[in-house]
Amino acid sequence: MPEVEAKAVPDDAFLLDVREIDEWRAGHAPTATHIPLGDLQNRVAEVPQGRTVYVVCRVGGRSAHATAWLNHVGWEAVNVDGGMQSWASAGLPMVSETGQPPFVA
Repeated sequence: MPEVEAKAVPDDAFLLDVREIDEWRAGHAPTATHIPLGDLQNRVAEVPQGRTVYVVCRVGGRSAHATAWLNHVGWEAVNVDGGMQSWASAGLPMVSETGQPPFVA
């Protein structure tokens, strides 16, 4: 399965965050799109085709499943290795939905 380090995700990438809502609210990439893994099959039409989709979760397991499924059904998807933990460790931008400083839950 294709993987890329968090710091190698292009600034203009379509970043798909497949974590749960509480994880998303605690901290996420500013430009990410949130579709929890359990909702992905029903909401896949919200994911653009014709461009690479970068998929992220907390550490990389759920996003690996999402990446494999998306590639299987015709998308071009890449797993973000190490997930949001690697994103935060690399000092990449994050925002929260809670009014508190963002963190990886």
